[in-house]
Amino acid sequence: MQNRTTYSKLIRDEAQKLGFLFCGISKAEFLEDEAPRLEAWLKKNMHGEMQYMENHFDKRLDPRLLVDGAKSVISLGINYYTDNRQADPSAPKISKYAYGIDYHTVIKEKLRQLLQVINEKIGEVGGRAFVDSAPVLDKAWAKKAGMGWIGKNSNLLNKKAGSFFFLAELIIDLELEYDVAPTVDHCGTCTNCIDACPTDAIVGPYVVDGSRCISYLTIELKGEIPAEFKGKMDNWMFGCDICQDVCPWNRFSVLNTEPAFTPHPDLLNLKAGDWQEITQDIFQKVFKNSAVKRTKFTGLKRNIEFLRNEI
Repeated sequence: MQNRTTYSKLIRDEAQKLGFLFCGISKAEFLEDEAPRLEAWLKKNMHGEMQYMENHFDKRLDPRLLVDGAKSVISLGINYYTDNRQADPSAPKISKYAYGIDYHTVIKEKLRQLLQVINEKIGEVGGRAFVDSAPVLDKAWAKKAGMGWIGKNSNLLNKKAGSFFFLAELIIDLELEYDVAPTVDHCGTCTNCIDACPTDAIVGPYVVDGSRCISYLTIELKGEIPAEFKGKMDNWMFGCDICQDVCPWNRFSVLNTEPAFTPHPDLLNLKAGDWQEITQDIFQKVFKNSAVKRTKFTGLKRNIEFLRNEI
């Protein structure tokens, strides 16, 4: 038991050195409470065209099916909040999380370093790192580890840091000391996020219809954006921050200190007209290492065109 405590402290300390805002540890086991919620959400087709959400249902709920001999899930959070803004208020908007280098790349490297330190200082430990790269229910594990509660917009909220942070995991075959801090819901009677969503994607407290979310429509959806969303996109061309921007808990957000999340020097200065005339070359230059590449040049052009033709 003493070793578990020592190892857990070592991991938390190393995570902090690597720039992680949070580090919580849970026992790797079946997420019993999440199973009926996930099943009901899928049956209502709230995942839209995200067919991958239907795959590996059991693996999403049990990390032991992802990592042989898994004993612990180390949940990590890294802050991406910034007060940088696009210079032209009339320009199509891009979510804050995509201002800098693709977070998948940045966090995966930090997880690799953390796992390396664990092996160097504790011994041979088997495990895998996850950053949106496999069927892992990030928010459920973070909540279980006491890092916050799931808000009415379905994001993980933390009293001291709001919600502008990425989540990631290390699932390892080492027993550790597990966090048992109770997670209390602090949303109260607030409905800011529900009231502010222009596409009515938050269909009820704690339930988001992903197929109506602006982030889904501008990133995940590969076909044409349905006409019913004309005039409802609030000028977002990639992602959306509305439900986070209006959340009272985000008044506690602090500026991130990760150099990789610094916006590309050209990104924030592009005017509305520049976006209308964006070329493949400019796209490649500005978004070379960005998460925006996920939507590809044709996808971004589709989004910009849809916004221009909004009535």
